[in-house]
Amino acid sequence: MQNGDPLTISDGEINRYRIALPMLDINTIGAGGGSIGWIDEGGLLRMGPQSAGADPGPACYGRGGERPACTDADLMLGYLDPEFFAGGKIKLDADATRRAIETHIGEPLGMTAEEAAAGMYRVVNNNMAQGVREITIKRGYDPREFPMVVAGGAGALHACMIAQELEIPMILVPRESSIFCAAGMLASDLKHDFVRSFVRRLGEVDTAELKRIYAEMRAEGDALLDGEHIAKAQRQYVARIDCRYVKQYHEVSFPVPMAVIDDGDMAAIAAALHVEHNRMYGYSLEEQGTVIEIINIRLQAIGVTDKPAYREEAYAGTDASGAIKGERRIYIPEESQFQTAPVYDGHKTKYGNRITGPALIEQVNTAILVTADFDCVCDKFGSFAVYKRGREDLVESALQG
Repeated sequence: MQNGDPLTISDGEINRYRIALPMLDINTIGAGGGSIGWIDEGGLLRMGPQSAGADPGPACYGRGGERPACTDADLMLGYLDPEFFAGGKIKLDADATRRAIETHIGEPLGMTAEEAAAGMYRVVNNNMAQGVREITIKRGYDPREFPMVVAGGAGALHACMIAQELEIPMILVPRESSIFCAAGMLASDLKHDFVRSFVRRLGEVDTAELKRIYAEMRAEGDALLDGEHIAKAQRQYVARIDCRYVKQYHEVSFPVPMAVIDDGDMAAIAAALHVEHNRMYGYSLEEQGTVIEIINIRLQAIGVTDKPAYREEAYAGTDASGAIKGERRIYIPEESQFQTAPVYDGHKTKYGNRITGPALIEQVNTAILVTADFDCVCDKFGSFAVYKRGREDLVESALQG
């Protein structure tokens, strides 16, 4: 997200089919708790995209799975408590995990089960870091300028090492990260996207025709929002235009204020293209005076929904010792060795509490690994901000949520 808005694309791919529709800019990769570890023909360790799924699941589930998965590696490295998985509702089989990792990874590579698990952990982290690169660096964004929001039950066990790889200084873990996507869907606005082909050179655009087509799309949007009982005061409209320099094969999509459309200000549209093209590709053709052509015009009709209020906690100070539930021997990736670290009950941490890495924070539905190079602070909404040690300048903004 940039400036509070999710990034979108106008074309994508689903199951190898090209889809020319507006959609969130999501890059999915085969790296999850069920991702299976295997050795390729060249003798290299791989993780996924094959998955054990939830049934039979990783070997530790005890449901018949025999191949070691990412969850097995997390268990072997001490990041998961076999007696507290899903709050104790599921007992994990540590012996089955060891057998699976030794048989399929350790013995072929001449490693111990612990060394093999550490290798699995590093490979899957690298896969996820590459996925982040796809939607940041390759899209013209510097990941170091963004905090990384981590969702999913086990995502926060891998987040610090992904952030380390990409030099991301802060990680945000919502208190209910395991249901983050579902909660977001329920709280999101209603959005309808409309697009029309409009191939014109910028200097040849009939502004009256342009405004007429936008008015038609707005009328279609209003009809849909009427059916969804969205009051007119809660409606917003966002115009976008897809442009390119003449003889280019790709176009660039960028937002345009409705006032620019109403005024027929082609110079403002050209200026917006130059800025976005330079951001994405590192150059523009403004000085060359290259002719610009419009390819598509778009309108998004938004029905703003009422949002629930977030419960805020009272400041409780920095001392998190009241949330300590014990200690456990865990693998410290920065040091490539095991050591004893404190384990905190994430349900007992309070606003302002600070936790120094290495440490584990456990909740019924989420576990967070704070590695040796990171520290953590709990914000006023009960979420966790994990930040690179030495970047205390980020703590104040994190405490404010």
